[in-house]
Amino acid sequence: MTQSILITGANGLLGRKLVDLLGGRKSLRLIATGKGEKRIPGTDFEYVSLDVCDGDAVRYVVKETRPTVVIHCAAMTNVDACELDPKACQAANVDAVRFVIEGCEKAGARLVHLSTDFVFDGADGPYDENAVPNPLSVYGKCKWKAEEYVKVAKIPAAIVRTMLIYGVTPDMSRSNIVLWVKKSLEEGKTIRVVNDQYRMPTLAEDLAAGLAEIVFREKTGLWHLSGAEGMTMYELALKVAGHWGLNPELITATDSASLNQPARRPPRTGFILLKAQTELAYRPTSFKAGLNIVAQQLLNYAR
Repeated sequence: MTQSILITGANGLLGRKLVDLLGGRKSLRLIATGKGEKRIPGTDFEYVSLDVCDGDAVRYVVKETRPTVVIHCAAMTNVDACELDPKACQAANVDAVRFVIEGCEKAGARLVHLSTDFVFDGADGPYDENAVPNPLSVYGKCKWKAEEYVKVAKIPAAIVRTMLIYGVTPDMSRSNIVLWVKKSLEEGKTIRVVNDQYRMPTLAEDLAAGLAEIVFREKTGLWHLSGAEGMTMYELALKVAGHWGLNPELITATDSASLNQPARRPPRTGFILLKAQTELAYRPTSFKAGLNIVAQQLLNYAR
């Protein structure tokens, strides 16, 4: 039986890495969906324009394409924008998930849903899958609410929490902290980076590979997938500067309170990856090796 996988948010960084990983596989039909026109190169997959906030459209596309699995990557991930516009956050991060679940239930499809470390308050990270969420922001609260919908769905479903995804795409249409630091320093800009937020940066390719393992091993339940190395944002910025030989003196350490951001961030998250390492053979790339991969891809895309 041919397995068919539908990806939402396929024009984004993670979605594109999933298309790269899964496209062209024998006995696998791949349906990539995204808001607006196709922005992904290649012809070894189908592309369908889909706004996941449109319930009728979501249910129709899932019904017509009849996937065996849906990987739901589409989300509103700008934490401050979510704080300033809770209705938009609710629509993109909660209502859209309900629509995807409804489509999956009617089509009999399994669901793999992407969530975030921001469901935690960051008081005592790193966290394993048994830790109790306590989100601080509108974004975190909406993502937790969506998890609760997935947990009671009438289909086999997995929830995958991740954090601080970095990587690069050919058209450079999606930025992230690594690319932002690199670009800012190359342009000679001074940047302020917090030294009181601790994360485990996640290479997009690693996360895509972990998701594929969950799909092909038919896993359900909660999973934590991230990089394995914890660091503050300031330490991350210094590592980026060092990797590309940029001036670290342009980076100023600051604390979260001084930035006056609309949304509160959890100070210390990070994940305990034992479950993924044991049951998925998940082996995330080191941050140094991840930067090497990004650097090589940037060179390849510039040619």
